[in-house]
Amino acid sequence: MKLHLAANSGNSYKVRILLSLLKVPHETVRVDMKNREHKQPAFLKLNPRGEVPVLEDEGVVLWDSAACLVYLARKHGGEQWLPTAPGPMAEVMQWVALAGNEIQFGLQYARRGMLQGRWTAGTLEQGQAIGRVALEALELRLKDNKWLAMGRPTIADVACFPYIETAPESKVPLDPFPATQAWLARCKALPGWAKREL
Repeated sequence: MKLHLAANSGNSYKVRILLSLLKVPHETVRVDMKNREHKQPAFLKLNPRGEVPVLEDEGVVLWDSAACLVYLARKHGGEQWLPTAPGPMAEVMQWVALAGNEIQFGLQYARRGMLQGRWTAGTLEQGQAIGRVALEALELRLKDNKWLAMGRPTIADVACFPYIETAPESKVPLDPFPATQAWLARCKALPGWAKREL
């Protein structure tokens, strides 16, 4: 198994977290984003979107972090990380969807704008407002629950974690969200949870 990633990418980090939790042997390939390797023809053959991560495994090539999490969870995690029953699976996937919507378009886009000085869509204020919608949803859930779904760690937690942790980099403080802060600490305390930096 091979994971193409960039160190600063939260979407790459999601996949690294799950690979580490599941103890899946893999090779990591750093993509040189500064020199736009991700936009070159060789990489675009792997991912036509020209983004990281990309996961390769026995002829399967996946280029979306949610798809990578689903694949790894079902191949290596059994029922623990992504159940197969319709209700439980949907409970997990609604949080994975939040990660790909309000968290991505809010906190991640605002963070990238702050770090790189370029805006993919909208303004900093718009990104922050969308990101707060996600944070309020998490806080509401986590006030009475330790985990986002199923009463246990699942790919819901893995999917949401990276850009929630870095919300302050998008100038969205986490102080108003104590239950979310406690959840971040619980996630990092799980055996095998990968550290952010490679």
